[in-house]
Amino acid sequence: MSIIAKFFVAPDDTSASLALQTGPGRVFESLSFGNFDPEEAVIEWECLLAGGSFEELVDAGEPRIVAGQGNDGCVVFAISPRLSTALADAGPSRLRDLAASWAQLRAEDGEVIGTEIAEAIVGDLAGLVTSARHQDQGVYCWVA
Repeated sequence: MSIIAKFFVAPDDTSASLALQTGPGRVFESLSFGNFDPEEAVIEWECLLAGGSFEELVDAGEPRIVAGQGNDGCVVFAISPRLSTALADAGPSRLRDLAASWAQLRAEDGEVIGTEIAEAIVGDLAGLVTSARHQDQGVYCWVA
């Protein structure tokens, strides 16, 4: 799997959609990750942190696409307010538990994500969400 995912802070959907062609660049505060499916991950994280089922969230339109089609091209989607709140409110031990549970879930599907890497991803994303909240902005993800 060769996926590039950049989670970034933007004031609104319109501003976030401008990142579609080239990514968030230096215009937006961002984090870069690779080699996992971020659309699937945000749903799994929300299920693990806030409850609900994967199918319920997909049926509810999560993650919400703000630009792009997702058919072999770039896409920008929004992190749900529910996930943002759950990540920002989670303490270090809750984030460690989330990372361990997510790594185990991926392993069950044959995808290896080390626990330390999972901890770094969810910890860094929680920090980005907290920063976005202080700026009264949202968190988005650009996927290529």
